[in-house]
Amino acid sequence: MSTVSKEVLIIILGPTAVGKTAVSIDLAQRFKGEIVSADSRQLYRGMDIGTAKPSTEEIQAIPHHLIDVATPDQAWSLAIFQREAYRAIDHIHKRGKLPFLVGGTGQYIRAILEGWLIPPQSPDSALREVITQWAEIIGPEALYKRLVRIDPAAGKKIDYRNVRRTVRALEVIFKTGRRFSDLRQKQTCRYRPLVLGINRPREVLYQRIDQRIDMMLDQGLVQEVQNLLNAGYSPDVPTLSAIGYAEIIQHLQGQISLDEAIALIKRNTRIYVRRQANWFKSDDERIRWFYLHDDEEDDQLVNAMEDYIRKEIIDV
Repeated sequence: MSTVSKEVLIIILGPTAVGKTAVSIDLAQRFKGEIVSADSRQLYRGMDIGTAKPSTEEIQAIPHHLIDVATPDQAWSLAIFQREAYRAIDHIHKRGKLPFLVGGTGQYIRAILEGWLIPPQSPDSALREVITQWAEIIGPEALYKRLVRIDPAAGKKIDYRNVRRTVRALEVIFKTGRRFSDLRQKQTCRYRPLVLGINRPREVLYQRIDQRIDMMLDQGLVQEVQNLLNAGYSPDVPTLSAIGYAEIIQHLQGQISLDEAIALIKRNTRIYVRRQANWFKSDDERIRWFYLHDDEEDDQLVNAMEDYIRKEIIDV
């Protein structure tokens, strides 16, 4: 009888709106698997529409892990994610199921795939506050340039608008006297990974992004953001800097119109997709890429991915 090799981890990655959720659920059903989310914003309760979380029906169809595990004011570090992802994957293996790590957050995927040894330094709230105030004085871009001068390798992995990550990198550097990038050592992945990437032509992906954002607005994204603010979460909570939430907050605060907010969300999401490409490169030999040109090919894609998985991981 055919059985799945032990300690296999299926990783499904790709840019935002490419179709990872539907594909992963279909494949997990075919392999009696469970899904571990590698999306940095789906961790948070109350942030459903703007993060394109799987629906209630989808979660009921296939067990999902690391979704709705924190409140928006509970910042999860990369180290926490890695620890909890390892725990979820190990439990899935113990139950005789096949784990699927699915998402578009490059750091999260690579931390598991490459077995990152994440800096053990605990947060230094006083130092962090000083650096944050410095950022407010000189601006996010100027702070980012300081980081690049000290640690160019870390700068390549951080977007200058992500002040929280820039501050964290500088905090570690100032506290340890070592470059942030040097502290992120790698080791062998603790699982047998099989990495599958999904992509579409950039113009097709942009169309899907625009359609998804329009659907989010129809589903009540503005009210979702308002509900979070009404619940007492500060607009300055780092989690609410996520694309979709930050722009709607600007609108609710009267800084921009709704049309302007929508245009910004679409533009910023396209920029984010281009940054994702730096994490998931087309020439990465670890990734078996599958390309789609239209939605009619989705069933063919899942069948091709299923055949590939069976060929690679099934012991006869």
